[in-house]
Parts: sequence; structure tokens; C-alpha cells
Amino acid sequence: MPLLASIPSPSQGVWNLGPIPIRAYALCIVLGVVVAVWIGERRWRARGGAPGTVTDLAVWAVPFGLVGGRLYHVITDWQIYFGSDAPKRPIDALFIWEGGLGIWGAIALGALGVWIACRRRGISFTAVADTLAPGVAVAQAIGRWGNYFNQELFGGPTDLPWGLEIEPGHPGTVPGATTYHPTFLYESLWDLALAGVLILAARRFGLRHGRVFALYVAGYTLGRFWIEGLRVDPAHEILGLRLNQWTSIVIFLCAVAYLVLSRNRTGEEPVGVLAGDGEGADPAHRRDQADEPELGGGEAGSLPAAHEDTSETDGPAGSASAGSDDAPADSGEGDRAPAGAGATGDGGTMPEPEAGRR
Repeated sequence: MPLLASIPSPSQGVWNLGPIPIRAYALCIVLGVVVAVWIGERRWRARGGAPGTVTDLAVWAVPFGLVGGRLYHVITDWQIYFGSDAPKRPIDALFIWEGGLGIWGAIALGALGVWIACRRRGISFTAVADTLAPGVAVAQAIGRWGNYFNQELFGGPTDLPWGLEIEPGHPGTVPGATTYHPTFLYESLWDLALAGVLILAARRFGLRHGRVFALYVAGYTLGRFWIEGLRVDPAHEILGLRLNQWTSIVIFLCAVAYLVLSRNRTGEEPVGVLAGDGEGADPAHRRDQADEPELGGGEAGSLPAAHEDTSETDGPAGSASAGSDDAPADSGEGDRAPAGAGATGDGGTMPEPEAGRR
């Protein structure tokens, strides 16, 4: 006996709180962003970054991503909003709460926003991209449920026990069919599995320099190509494949090429710039700390212990050598002082600023 006869669609996707409409699609997007930021913050602290960095980056990424996602949708489906026989008005192109965000545009412009923010803070864009990748995949998994509430982007008719009930009259419905492939659910589960793979691969293989993000792109486009082929909503086709399938192929090849070309990249990826008195800057980190779980051993996001300084010094016993980055701070063993602290041009010493935990 099948566990499910079918998956019922929700009777409504909008609830009115007085004069304010609460839309399920928008709630799914917001919830996805919140979860992605939370996951990103934990992973960034584990990498040695300062708390709050990912939240600050999200201020740039979210608006850029929304604009990019909507632009991609409107450009590729312009006939919905423009033209004499368009089913919607041109002004409706601005109503993102009604659905219609292209993931390709959202990721592209969202990444641009993050890149700008990283440049302003002096931190590594590739380090940030690797840190955010699993959370982005989870955000997509949550956001896809907005399509469920809107009864959109479903697949072809099916009599499988998990078929999705769609009300007649929605774009893509077939006369006589009542249940369809729940492509929103397929992609949501794929994205959750992909997030797990990214975390495991990062820890197992020590992926750095944007390779975790490239793996996310390759994994997502691989699943999207398959799921896109199941959908029956109107779309542009080229040589028998939907436009989004061709986009998936191109981006998948680009991601694989990046993985191959960057396989030997080494070097530090700064997670912070110590400027002035160090306020607002992220602490330095060791490369082997990336993707370490925040379990036990002290406060999450604390600074790595300074390694033993074996260089010679002409100054008094116990002072740091000139140019050393690893002088112990007065606040306790294991905290790092800013690079060059304690050194003067004539070989003497200066009082070192107190280093605290962020």
C-alpha cells in the first residue's frame, strides 16, 4: 500500500494580517536567507573570522541577489510582462512576491555584492565563498517551498504516490491530469544533500581558494539539468532543451574547469585586516583551521594559539623579536597581537597593546 496517495497543494499562499498581506513565497525566501546567514556565521567563526562578518556581507548580498534574480527572470521571460498579448502588466515585473526569481541571476549579482563587501573589509572573497556555499544550498532548499505555495514550476503528469495535486488552469497543467511531479521537492532534497556533501568534502579534502563554491555550482547545475527536464511550465527551448538546461551545462563546465585549474593553488586567504587599533578587524587564522567544527575546547570563534617564536632578539628577555607576528599578548597565552607589535626601528621594544578575544 503506498504511503501517499498524492501531495495536496495548499489552499492559499497569502494570509492577510489586517491590511498587510503575508505571502508564503516571501516568507520562504526570508527564512532561507536567515538560515544561510546563521550557517555562514558558524562556519566563518570556525575558520577564524570575527562574529558578525557574514551578517554584514548579507547586507550587500541579499539586495544584489534579489535584483539579479528578478532581472534574469524578466529578461528570459519578457513575453510575460511586455507585448500586446502579455498576460501581466509591465509593472508586475517588480512584484517579486508573486514568484519569479532566476537562481542564475541571483547567484551572479549576489556574488558581486559579496565581492564588493569583501574588498571594502580586506578579506578573501574565495574564503567567504567557500564558507557560504553550504548555507546557500540550504537557502535554496527552503526557498523552493515558495513554489509549492504558488503552485508553480511543477513537472509533468504522474501517477506516483508522491504526485503533487495542482488546480486546473495553472500554466503547464494538462487537461485530465490531476497530479504532477513535485519538482520543487526534488530540488529541495537535492540541495539539502548537496549542502551535506560540501561540508564533508571541505573537511575531508581540505578544499580552499573557491573550490568548495565551485563544487556547489557543479553539484547544483547537475541536479538542475535533470529536474529542469521534468518541468512543463512554458520556457524557451534550443535544440530540444530548455534554456535553463543549456545554462546548467555551460555553468557546470565552467565550475569543473575552475576545480581543475585551481587544484594546485596555495597560500593564505586573509579573513581580516588589522588596521589602526584593530577594532572591527577579523583575527588572522591558520589555513588548517577552515571547516573545523565548533565543538569543545573553548569559545567558538576564539583566536588560534600563537606558535612558539624561535627567532633571535636583541631586546630584553621575553620581548618579541623585530618584525615577529607571533609575540604573546599581555592578556593571556594564546592570543595574538597585531603583526609587528613590540618592535621599534632601533631594535628596542614598545609596550604591546592588550589583545582580547572577539
